[in-house]
Amino acid sequence: MDCLTLKKSNCKNCYKCIRHCPVKSIRFSGNQAYIIGNECILCGHCFVVCPQDAKQIVDETEKVRVLLQSGDPVIVSLAPSFVANYEGVGIGAMRDALKQLGFYDAEETAVGATIVKNEYEHMINEQQRDVIISSCCHSINLLIQKYFPAQLPYLADILSPMQAHCQDIKRRYPNAKTVFIGPCVAKKDEAAFYEGFADAVLTFDELTRWLRAENIELCREMDADENSLARFFPTTGGILKTMLQENPAYSYMAIDGVENCIAALRDIAEGKIHHCFIEMSACVGSCVGGPVMEKFHRSPVQDYMAVSRFAGKKDFAVDRPDPSFLQKTFAAIPRKNQMPSENEIADILRQMGKHTPADELNCGSCGYNTCREKAVAIYQGKAEASMCLPYLKDKAETFSDNIVRNTPNGIIVLNEKLEVQQINKVALKIMNLRSAADVLGDGVIRILDPKDFVEVLQKGRNIRDRRVYLAEYDRYVEETIVYDKEYRLLVCIMRDVTEEETAREKKESISRQTVEVADRVVDKQMRIVQEIASLLGETAAETKIALSKLKESISDE
Repeated sequence: MDCLTLKKSNCKNCYKCIRHCPVKSIRFSGNQAYIIGNECILCGHCFVVCPQDAKQIVDETEKVRVLLQSGDPVIVSLAPSFVANYEGVGIGAMRDALKQLGFYDAEETAVGATIVKNEYEHMINEQQRDVIISSCCHSINLLIQKYFPAQLPYLADILSPMQAHCQDIKRRYPNAKTVFIGPCVAKKDEAAFYEGFADAVLTFDELTRWLRAENIELCREMDADENSLARFFPTTGGILKTMLQENPAYSYMAIDGVENCIAALRDIAEGKIHHCFIEMSACVGSCVGGPVMEKFHRSPVQDYMAVSRFAGKKDFAVDRPDPSFLQKTFAAIPRKNQMPSENEIADILRQMGKHTPADELNCGSCGYNTCREKAVAIYQGKAEASMCLPYLKDKAETFSDNIVRNTPNGIIVLNEKLEVQQINKVALKIMNLRSAADVLGDGVIRILDPKDFVEVLQKGRNIRDRRVYLAEYDRYVEETIVYDKEYRLLVCIMRDVTEEETAREKKESISRQTVEVADRVVDKQMRIVQEIASLLGETAAETKIALSKLKESISDE
């Protein structure tokens, strides 16, 4: 069952889910996260940590409404962690509220937990198994089925408390439908895969929304029952607390958190653990730390105390069913991932800019434990090279550095204190500097007049293509100064126009010389004209006009 869905519009370039996924069962494509069904163990970590609420649990409220309209009695199996989720509310108050929603009755899943723990005790007393792993947590069962299939013989082949309780309800009420309500995503998958036990599964969150929609308030009243020791089941070590632990041939231990369970399974695989019963829970703190505990925050001590105060000292009174009815078969669930060769891994690493072992210093931003794991994920189509922060950073820096290095313009970057942060080779050449180290971190006043930079900072207006003469370097530059408010930097771009300015001055000098020559010619001609004025008449005036126009033409140039 696809218990978790994705709102694509809310998911982009976050990678928080893959960083927290203990089995890396998430792939990325087009900046979107996709849960890989045959690899996911439904621990719900991605749902809890998603900052954009992009992961959604499939809501079965409408399915339950249909069951209620069927005419058959619908009975709730209520997970014992409810007392931690609904503070100060006992089973009696929960039953009353659920009946107002239309349920026939509500019982505690702890009844089924008592049946299961009795079977665990019988299994231990038979002493036919070296290691026994509890099978209450469906996420742990999936973890072993998918990632540690060789350890399946150690997994207790017994129904979960939810299944055992729903089976017991249907034995007592032959026409009944059962609905499990708890803090777990995985139970939805367990109910869908193992048919005939729970007909639907709701989370505490779904129940709360339904109660609010119907304007039903929970009464804050607790009820005591000494025969309710199995209410400890949703806490770390809770299963062990209910067991007798009388067999000296076995050690008893409780492990919570997927990472810790994986470590224990590896030790079992390597033959380091023998003669023990291991209670395993995927959630830290066990079920009271479940992904759909409505409060969405960790209150381990408070939640444990709530369960402890509610639990009794003795077991629920239950009949032991025929052991064959409690058997459960676990089969390996193959994953369809091919492993790349060493050459293929090396090629992918090179594509990510990882050419030496020193380049593989892992930052963890992509969510994978090592760069090699990331390379394998890329090969399997689960990850993209662009998910690597150092790769993107190096790529961006290389691109910008190429521009800065190869531009024909001088570039100087200053901070708001007018200290040099970056300078390229062209700028060094303009100012006759040997290396950037000579000025980096120093005030710009060492190399340039700071008045233009101060002007940009104070007035908030950039300077564009201002022609400036750098007297100390005997150079002309066309200067543009831009202030980046976001990064608080001043960027100065200088185009060396010394040759242009020299050519212009040379042209102006030639023009002046031409004008001077023309003036001398005019003066000389005028003297001659005055001497022969009587002979030339109007011709003299025309000559003066022509020469004057020539002078004006040259001056205009």
